[in-house]
Amino acid sequence: MSGSPAVHHDWSAVLRARTPLVVGAVAALAFLVLMIAFRSLILPVVSIGLNLLSVGAACGLVTLIFQDGHLQGLLGFTSYGAVSQWVPLFTFVLLFGLSMDYHVFILSRIRERWAAGASTTDAVTGGIAVSAGVVTSAAVIMVAVFSIFATLSFIDVKMLGVGLAFAVLLDATIVRGILVPAAMALLGDRCWYLPQRLGWLPGMLFESPDAMAA
Repeated sequence: MSGSPAVHHDWSAVLRARTPLVVGAVAALAFLVLMIAFRSLILPVVSIGLNLLSVGAACGLVTLIFQDGHLQGLLGFTSYGAVSQWVPLFTFVLLFGLSMDYHVFILSRIRERWAAGASTTDAVTGGIAVSAGVVTSAAVIMVAVFSIFATLSFIDVKMLGVGLAFAVLLDATIVRGILVPAAMALLGDRCWYLPQRLGWLPGMLFESPDAMAA
């Protein structure tokens, strides 16, 4: 087999082989960075799990629309009964990077209050309240940009735009606005659990000045 079919076959084989490696590497790096930054083993696990939830929901919507053929008239495309193989991987990588940006911002505001002596519940309430405006503004901008992709004629880019716009909207509202604070409130002080053998980790970046001086 040669020519275009061979290229598509090799491309598919590479994607199938490398996608688990990419997902694992991104998740592992995110876990390490969050663990060091916030001196916690629990928060990285919760954060990665909720990010995967957003990605899964976005991939499900893309499958529903572009593979099953729903909303063809509204979005201006003709379904060919499949999702481009590169779209889920690109959606995962881009969403993970974007969502971690404002996720770290939210967690930093929460940790500052907790380090200053507030209970985890109060710290979550205060941190979410302070960061809500910034996160909402960032999400609106990103959704607007990705929605433009959904208007383009190239169906692969349209898939990516629809998936990312939905994922960011879901991530900034349901996940960061409801699931993250709910999970942290339920976990309480267990959010900040770190084994003594990992006590050498720096993790003072997000401490409040009062807590660091204490």
